[in-house]
Amino acid sequence: MGLMSKILGENGGARGTEDYVTLDAGDVELADVGADTLVHIADIGDKSDVVDIKDAVYDGDVVIADITRHTTQDRTMEHITDELKQVAREVGGDIVQKDDDQLIITPAGVQISRERLGR
Repeated sequence: MGLMSKILGENGGARGTEDYVTLDAGDVELADVGADTLVHIADIGDKSDVVDIKDAVYDGDVVIADITRHTTQDRTMEHITDELKQVAREVGGDIVQKDDDQLIITPAGVQISRERLGR
């Protein structure tokens, strides 16, 4: 299983912070470099969780949101997805649903490829 598979999840299922491992960066200085863009991991349990996601995207960050608590036919999920699509349009970003378990929302200047690597 590759790094991106671990981040984005090939096996589905809920993940917690204990599922993420801090990688040894070796000789790389780990000081705060003042990155322009952050990648946030979020869970969407209900509509109130969308506020923080919207704020992050408006601030220019990428959000990978776990939606395993909902089915794609769930009316609440439809409303949440519509709201996040609107945010992506407003900022000139992008949004995709990865399988049935994640949404990836990006700000302006970041496009999500619809083709998987290695295929």
